[in-house]
Amino acid sequence: MSDKKRASQLGKVGVLLGGQSGEREISLRSGSGVLAALLSRGVNAHPFDPGERSLVELAEEKFDRVFIALHGPYGEDGTMQGVLEQLGIPYTGSGVMASALAMDKVMTKRIWLSKNLPTPRYIELSRQSDWNAVIAELGLPLIVKPAHEGSTLGISRVTTADALPAAYALAAQYDKSVLAEEFIAGMELTCPVLDMDGEPRALPLVRIIAPDANYDYENKYFSGKTQYLCPCGLDENLEKEIQAVTVEAYKMLGCRGWGRADIMLRASDEKPYLLEMNTSPGMTDQSLVPRSARAAGIDYEELCMRILEAATLDREKTKW
Repeated sequence: MSDKKRASQLGKVGVLLGGQSGEREISLRSGSGVLAALLSRGVNAHPFDPGERSLVELAEEKFDRVFIALHGPYGEDGTMQGVLEQLGIPYTGSGVMASALAMDKVMTKRIWLSKNLPTPRYIELSRQSDWNAVIAELGLPLIVKPAHEGSTLGISRVTTADALPAAYALAAQYDKSVLAEEFIAGMELTCPVLDMDGEPRALPLVRIIAPDANYDYENKYFSGKTQYLCPCGLDENLEKEIQAVTVEAYKMLGCRGWGRADIMLRASDEKPYLLEMNTSPGMTDQSLVPRSARAAGIDYEELCMRILEAATLDREKTKW
């Protein structure tokens, strides 16, 4: 089918970008890239920033479908998905429940562990936590992170006992729910998933090599010092094993459309550990899903088109 025909079938498209979360800056970059890609394919696409415009205005735009390029709370956590369900506007990515579950790292772990999928051990933290007991259970180093944030916001690697309270305080600035997680020493990987012909398919793994193994916000988006390898260099059978685990993790959360799992491959035994599932991954020029897609022969513009064409609703409703 020609690009013109594909574009005409999509109707008026909104690209949701910006938003209200701590990841607003990255979302603006993701959304701008998506918007430019769709326009280059002839799509009648328009930006919409829910951080600056009201939901009443969103309804008044009468979009036929939207591409969600929002990250973090209020965009990736089921809230915007619920709004779009009410408005009857098909949207990209996972539905309300799956988005909410994947955004909550604790709930994600509970579901994965119930299915015996590998994920690092964890403890939920509070101001009253016994820090020594946490360290006794999880060991050092360990990771402290907000339960509902992404883009490495509020995450700390704790190497000494006296640093744990400060790490908790930092994470608590971003989220009232904080967890400590077992540190897995090894290779950092990510595995995108893209629904193709109604079935989730894992794309090639991307290996992440950050300066001093510190894949923080600066090294993720701005320093230019982080290396990304795709192909990742792993044995083919091991890569397929990790891809299969990722697809199973995606299905267990009820995800659809597309997503991206972050994974640690333990150095001691090459066992993969699932860290989290992103249901609205970054789409900037440095983002991981586009890198992986290119290795699979899917360029950025085509990737955006495929994600958009899969836009849907949890259930069919009449559009306002």
